[in-house]
Amino acid sequence: MNAADLTLFVNVADAGSFNKAAQQAGLSTPALSKRISRLEQDLGVQLIHRTTRRLNLTEAGESLYVHAKNIEGQVSDAVASVSAFSHGLSGNIKISVPTISGELLLAEAIAEFCQMYPNITVDMRLENDFVNLVEEGLDLAVRTGKLEDSSLIAKKLIQSNWVVCCSPSYIEKYGEVTCLEALKEHNCLAYTYQAQGSFDWRFVKNEIGKDSIEESVRISGSLATNNAQALRKAALAGFGIVYVPRCCVYEDLQKGALQVILTDYKPRQLGVYAIYPFTKYLPEKLKLLIEHIRQAYQDKKEYF
Repeated sequence: MNAADLTLFVNVADAGSFNKAAQQAGLSTPALSKRISRLEQDLGVQLIHRTTRRLNLTEAGESLYVHAKNIEGQVSDAVASVSAFSHGLSGNIKISVPTISGELLLAEAIAEFCQMYPNITVDMRLENDFVNLVEEGLDLAVRTGKLEDSSLIAKKLIQSNWVVCCSPSYIEKYGEVTCLEALKEHNCLAYTYQAQGSFDWRFVKNEIGKDSIEESVRISGSLATNNAQALRKAALAGFGIVYVPRCCVYEDLQKGALQVILTDYKPRQLGVYAIYPFTKYLPEKLKLLIEHIRQAYQDKKEYF
């Protein structure tokens, strides 16, 4: 005996006919009759009086119908609750995002998402560490750079371009920087939140009619930090040169408070990705959130 057979019994009782119930269940009438007979055999009682013209429930059948109808309702409720999760109608999402993107656009974008889908709640962590999604129970992360863990799925959101910049007052005080070697004579402030390249700044030399050549220079300076905003503030104050994602200094560049240097060289470019554990069925609510985040980045693409 199983729940499916009980549901078929309820269908027969409601339809008042094996033929109608069989059509509704997508079974042949003999197959349905056999399932009900097996149910009666398992229970050791007759459930239905069968005649050529109509059928009636026995006393035992009436008793079972009341309870089986309740089970059918519980099954429907259970399926509906799972369907709600799979279609993104409700539930909680735990997400980790970088501090730069979180402060620049994701805090507002995710708050907007929650307003659009009021039955969804989002727990957002702003952090720069490469967290283990499975161990920490995270559904989604936004990260910049290459994906090392092959058990994760990455969806590209945008390309992040970096810039080398400093304040006009720094240039006025210490002079123009015209080549990579000249950086060795300047106070270069290192951004340590990256797997490599904190102190070895890498570029591609742009030369018309020639193949691109990768070049790097070993820098040094009075400050190294894993926080881009700390570097930004130090650069604005005229303390040194920084090499950071353009999005965190975009508005300062527009205002002229900072200016790009070494324009003959192409700075680094890194992809920004939505990352989540491998799953055969990605919940609809995550699909919706990833697309909403992607659009939020695209709406501010000039920053990147």
